[in-house]
Amino acid sequence: MFRLLAAAAAVVTLAVPALAQEADTPEPRVWESRGQVTVAGERIRYAVTAGETFLRDSDGNPTASIFSTSYIADGTSDPRTRPVAFVFNGGPGSASLWLHMGVFGPQRLVLPDAGDDGAAPFDLVENAYSILDVADLVFVDPVGTGWSRALGDNEGSDFWGVNEDGESLAQFIRIWLSENQRWNSPKYLLGESYGTLRIGSLLNQLEGGYTDVAINGVALISTVLDFRFDDTSNGNDIGYVGLMPGYAATAWYHGKVDRSAWNDDIEAFLAAAREFAIEDYMPALMRGVSLDPTREAEVIARLSDFTGLSESFLDRANMRVSLQRFMRELRRNEGLSVGRLDSRYTGVEVDGIGDTPETDPSFYGIDASFTASMLDYFTRTLGVDITEYYSTIGGVSGWNWDVGSSGANNYINVAPWIARAMRQNSDLEVLVQQGYYDLATPFFAAELMFNQPGFVQDRVHFRYYEAGHMMYIHQPSLETMTDDVRALITD
Repeated sequence: MFRLLAAAAAVVTLAVPALAQEADTPEPRVWESRGQVTVAGERIRYAVTAGETFLRDSDGNPTASIFSTSYIADGTSDPRTRPVAFVFNGGPGSASLWLHMGVFGPQRLVLPDAGDDGAAPFDLVENAYSILDVADLVFVDPVGTGWSRALGDNEGSDFWGVNEDGESLAQFIRIWLSENQRWNSPKYLLGESYGTLRIGSLLNQLEGGYTDVAINGVALISTVLDFRFDDTSNGNDIGYVGLMPGYAATAWYHGKVDRSAWNDDIEAFLAAAREFAIEDYMPALMRGVSLDPTREAEVIARLSDFTGLSESFLDRANMRVSLQRFMRELRRNEGLSVGRLDSRYTGVEVDGIGDTPETDPSFYGIDASFTASMLDYFTRTLGVDITEYYSTIGGVSGWNWDVGSSGANNYINVAPWIARAMRQNSDLEVLVQQGYYDLATPFFAAELMFNQPGFVQDRVHFRYYEAGHMMYIHQPSLETMTDDVRALITD
């Protein structure tokens, strides 16, 4: 049993509908309940609808079932003034449990900071940092995640692609707005990791062409829109530039750089790392083998000062250190690797000479707790009576990365769709939330991407946190990031 702390709100299930009357003509399963939570000193009572929405083809035949969880606060006299936020995670192939139980939902999983989650029981508390005080919330699981699935003769792969995924979730959003009579409410999209790329695809679906769903604001949590800036495949030197300040932040956290030289000021240190990456490191990489040996030695020495890697290692690597090698090398002498999603985490490495880590310690440090807490909350608190397999992450394969008109090439890039939506929708605000210790979607790669022409720069707002990809597992960052999303919605 979970340790459900006393402050957590009780939610009483009102009804559990019967399953489909006929196996070949299923009906959506829906569970309705009520709950309450205190946020910012205000006791908020809300209705919960957890269940399936059927997507349909042009003939009205069901093609897929999308499972979602909606929280609608009481006391709204005019829905036109009450924002609604659609929330999803990434992968591709991840259910929305991370943002649901980690940051925005009415109950929250409490974890040790940068430490392994261990085994059950895990702690759930009433979430004082939920944003239900300023917006109704709809947590959405795309096809192949959670309990969402293809129906009839359709295959999951029919929905597994940049455009396919965007089309299905755009249909879900339109259905939800119609069924809940919320077309004239302010609308927000909150996505994490691949969920930020999904936002680009959704803006193309919802606002491209003849606009029918204009979005007021988006929160890009751990951003990846243009894969050029964090990909280090052969020949793409810009990827090393996008990663390098993230390496520097990690070296800072693990005590592999001289903090005293920067008066223990991480902001000053990272500002210098950014400057070095653009003014020195990138030109050196661009020159390749034609780089003057004396200049090469100077750049390597500075690169060592920033990243904590030895000059000899950087020399042998031709100044090009892939993410996997960095994770393994930084603390090799201690038998440790650092995390990819959150480089504050460390994992024990048995193989002392390997050039890649056994796995990502920042993922296995949190995965069991989120799955257990989500399923316990669904079944015990919301009364969701489903015993089928719940796909947390990893149930999607063969993703179609062809993005068509945004520029099909070896590097996925949906940034032009966001830029176009900003130019054509004067109310669209973009919040970019980045963790300094996130090496999966590095903060500097996001900066390089948003420096490209086409964005309305005064409506792009960067916020930074001393945490990783899932910055909300770090308590100070949780508090700040929810304040930042709240400001996006209310300002």
